[in-house]
Amino acid sequence: MEELFEFLNDLRDNNNREWMQVNKDRYRMAKSIFHDFMTDLIEDISAFDKTVTDLEAKDCVFGLNRDIRFSKNKIPYKTNFGAAIMEGGRKSPNPTYYVHLEPGKSFVAGGLYMPESEVLKKIRQEIDYNSGELRAIIQSQEFKDAFGQMTGEKLKTAPKGYPKDHPNIDLLRMKSFLVSKELTDKEVLDEQFRQKLYHYFKVIHPFNNYFLVAITETD
Repeated sequence: MEELFEFLNDLRDNNNREWMQVNKDRYRMAKSIFHDFMTDLIEDISAFDKTVTDLEAKDCVFGLNRDIRFSKNKIPYKTNFGAAIMEGGRKSPNPTYYVHLEPGKSFVAGGLYMPESEVLKKIRQEIDYNSGELRAIIQSQEFKDAFGQMTGEKLKTAPKGYPKDHPNIDLLRMKSFLVSKELTDKEVLDEQFRQKLYHYFKVIHPFNNYFLVAITETD
């Protein structure tokens, strides 16, 4: 990870195509390090979540190029390596285990970010019928110790079809269902980093599975 962070630090200070062209071998090496780490992490997660067993790193890792077509910020490259591990790969609408490695800004996350309306409808139905399971997950001591609390953008009022005084209105108003944990550079560079991510993602698994069941179950 030291070599990966050294590359990202230098890229942050030299974020242009000319520098990248000169340093393309360093980029390939950093990319290879991240892909190898993701391969190991997918194998780790597969021990408790069989939905990701057949994934490969290339299915999960995001590219470094930024889409600058409609952005005022024309910096061409991201300054992080990121990957979304979930059934179907990074383009899937399913709940995810997310890794973001960036000097001074690394974090892990999980859950669902702004699901589409039909997916959100199914999740709200599940909350309406089975809120107890979700509350048990997010109120468990292990969950709180790892992530504190669930976060995400919320509606200002009740969603259509639900009364404002619904007993689970706090959950029904959610538009995203997320957990995250910031990571220090020291943690990322520590030899126990992989084991630490294993622990965080194992805690996330019941959280993700709750939403996966809601999304995939048939009426």
